[in-house]
Amino acid sequence: MDRFSIILGLFCCFTLTASLRIVKPPTKKLNDGREIPAIALGTWLGNNTREKNISKTCKITSHFSQHGRVEPGQDEVEHAVTWAINAGYRHIDTAYVYQIEDQVGRAVNKKIAEGIKREELFITTKLWNDAHAKDTVVPALRRSLASLGLDYVDLYLIHWPVAQFSNGTYDTADYLETWRGMIEAKKLGLARSIGVSNFNEKQIDRLLENKLEIPAVLQVEINFNLQQPSLLAYCKQKNIVVMGYTPFGSLFYHKARPGSPPPRIDDPALVEIAAKYRKTVPQIALRYLVELGVIPIPKSLTKSRIEQNIDIFDFYLELEEQNKLKDFDKNYRTIKQEKWLDSPYYPFERN
Repeated sequence: MDRFSIILGLFCCFTLTASLRIVKPPTKKLNDGREIPAIALGTWLGNNTREKNISKTCKITSHFSQHGRVEPGQDEVEHAVTWAINAGYRHIDTAYVYQIEDQVGRAVNKKIAEGIKREELFITTKLWNDAHAKDTVVPALRRSLASLGLDYVDLYLIHWPVAQFSNGTYDTADYLETWRGMIEAKKLGLARSIGVSNFNEKQIDRLLENKLEIPAVLQVEINFNLQQPSLLAYCKQKNIVVMGYTPFGSLFYHKARPGSPPPRIDDPALVEIAAKYRKTVPQIALRYLVELGVIPIPKSLTKSRIEQNIDIFDFYLELEEQNKLKDFDKNYRTIKQEKWLDSPYYPFERN
């Protein structure tokens, strides 16, 4: 039997059974004492064109739609969130700039009306770059809460350390002041926990050096090609939980950029591991992140894939398999955001 037949067989077999099973994912303890589910549904739909080094003068509010953002339909994200909650997800990850908080809110509130308790759900959203001044953080969160139809979010993240005005030019706002605004949002009860996204170690250290509250969560890109062992070790030492976006990296041919390193979905080593555990290759990718101590954030608008992505908590990879997967780490970043290279707060390598 060739590799394609194995992959197709595994996919079809699991598609037939996934909808019959509701998975209850484990949780992780945050440094503020709260619990966070160990997997989240992502709601950013991504881009349908290659990222360009665009001018920083473009409008922030239309940034994604002007430069290849996959535009959501009126209710497709709502359906995805509903399917996810039905499948056992209790953590939904979204952001103001995705422009779908209203769809997330409709799905969440419908499930609450059907009997799911609000405290059983964990909702994450993010502060966009145009609201980094300290006194703009709480109003920005209130706007997100209005779209979500919720009184509070469980986790509020600074989306990027880069501050911009609404016209896209750089703001001089220091993320230290932004973080003070986040602390205020938490004190007001609008966010139960607060954290950062796309910050590097030095930027987090600067928060701590200024005697500010330690972030509960850091959200960054983590996948086979970008495993970030040093950053993960740092966060473990600081007791910061890591959430990993773009968990599939360049796994799918249609999403891989020219020149991006392997593996792909039909990689022989991945196919062999998936066959052993009667799982799909994407499930192996997600399970590997879990075993790195990361909360993966897979996104999908397909019911069967949403159900498959959460079904990763009934097996463990062997050490030899983990070592094989570790070899795929090439420090290759899928989302570079090079349009912000000249910002003093650009968080990634500049070479």
